[in-house]
Amino acid sequence: MTAPAAHQTARAVPSPLGGLLASTRAELLRLRKWPAVWVLAVVWLLLNLTFAYIFNYVAYATDSSGFSNEGVDPSALLPELLPAAIPSVFTGGMPMFGGAIMFILGALAAGSGFGWGSWKTALTQGPGRISTFGGTLVAVATVVVTVVAATLALDLAASVLIAVTEGQTLTWPALGALAESVGGGLLIFGMWASAGVLVGVLTRSPALAVGLGLVWSLVIENLLRGVGNLLGGVEYVTNVLPGTAAGSVAGALGPASEGDPEGAPGILTVLDGGPAALLVTAYLVIFAAIAAVLMKRRDVP
Repeated sequence: MTAPAAHQTARAVPSPLGGLLASTRAELLRLRKWPAVWVLAVVWLLLNLTFAYIFNYVAYATDSSGFSNEGVDPSALLPELLPAAIPSVFTGGMPMFGGAIMFILGALAAGSGFGWGSWKTALTQGPGRISTFGGTLVAVATVVVTVVAATLALDLAASVLIAVTEGQTLTWPALGALAESVGGGLLIFGMWASAGVLVGVLTRSPALAVGLGLVWSLVIENLLRGVGNLLGGVEYVTNVLPGTAAGSVAGALGPASEGDPEGAPGILTVLDGGPAALLVTAYLVIFAAIAAVLMKRRDVP
C-alpha cells in the first residue's frame, strides 16, 4: 500500500467523537421513523392529559366525585387545573405510568438491535463500541427531553384553556418551581429509560426486557414495599429502590409533599427531595455505565 493510500485509509476511520455524532444521528433517524416511539410518546401524553386535567375538570364542571378525586370537594379541584399549579402536578404520573413507558422506550431502543442484527453491523464498522453505543444513549436521552418538553407544553395549553374557559386570571408558575419540576421529570424519565436500555442489553431481547421491566416497576416494587411495611429489615432495602426514589422525587414536588401521601399511584414521601434526586441521578448513571460496559466486553451474536 502506498503512503497516500495508507493516509487516506487512516483518515477514513472516524474519531471517537465523530463516531459518537454519526451514531447519534443514525439512532435519532431510526427512532424518529419508528412508529413504536411515536405511539409510546402519544400514549404518555394522552395519559398525562386525561388523569391530570380531563378527569378532574369534568368532576369540577359537573360537581361530581370519581376515582380520580375521591374524598376531595370538586370545587377545590379548580386551583390544581390552572397554570400556577403546573409545578405541583407536572410529575404526578411520571414515577409509575410515565416511567413504565420510558422503560419500554429504552428497552426497545437497545434490545431491538440484537434481534434485527443491526448491532453486529454497526459495531463492526464504527470507531469503537463505546462511541457507537453512546450514540444510542444520547438519542434516547434526546427523546426523553423531547417528551418532557412536549408534556410541559401540553400542560400549559390545557391549563390556560381551562383558565380562560372558567374566567380565571392567568397566573403563571414561578420559574424556580417550574424548573425544579421539569428537572425532576427529566431525572425520573431518564432513570427509567436508562434502566430499560440496561435490561435490553442484558436480555438481548426487547420483548423480554419490556416484560421484565413492567413486572418490576408495576408489581415487584409495590409488593416489596408492602412487605417492607411489615418487616423492618426489608424496609431498608425498599427505601432505596429505583421506584421509591422516583416516587419520592415526585412526592417532594407534588401534592404528596403537602399532606396528600395517597395521591397519584407511585407518588411517595419515603425520602426527602434532595436525597431522592441524588439517588435517581446515581441510578441513571449506573444503569447507563453498566450497559456500556456490557456492550464493550460481551460478544454480540
